[in-house]
Amino acid sequence: MDRKLLYILTVCVVLSCQKKEEKEACAKDGDKESCEQPAGRKKFDMYEMSEMSLLMEQMYVDNQRLKERIKKGDTIGKFPDHFLKIHKAVMTDDKENDAFFKEQAAKFIKAQQLIYSDPKNAKQHFNNGVDACLKCHEVKCGGPIPRIKKLYIE
Repeated sequence: MDRKLLYILTVCVVLSCQKKEEKEACAKDGDKESCEQPAGRKKFDMYEMSEMSLLMEQMYVDNQRLKERIKKGDTIGKFPDHFLKIHKAVMTDDKENDAFFKEQAAKFIKAQQLIYSDPKNAKQHFNNGVDACLKCHEVKCGGPIPRIKKLYIE
């Protein structure tokens, strides 16, 4: 039994020494990427949101606030001009900025502007804007659909 234990300890020491030697060699070599990443693992790249993604996130937050004002019957305020950036914001994939997207973006902007110019029918215009978002996302990028549906005013 003692021989087996001795054998296991010896194997553990040898293996741990090899890893230590690899780390020391790596540190001397100066190649940080190969040192930091274990063999077979890919380097993690942080996702950066496109201009369009950031704009859509901001529009979502703005519309959450607007929804609450409409539901409470508060004053609507002024149309947020930054919504107009939807026509020029850089997308993750430029090919997605096609005729379909442009048509849906125009419908969205029109519905949003109508909320402010015709506050008596704000609920209907707001829901039309949500419809435009959904129609586009059903074709282009389905990920945010569950969040967008929560914007509807019942």
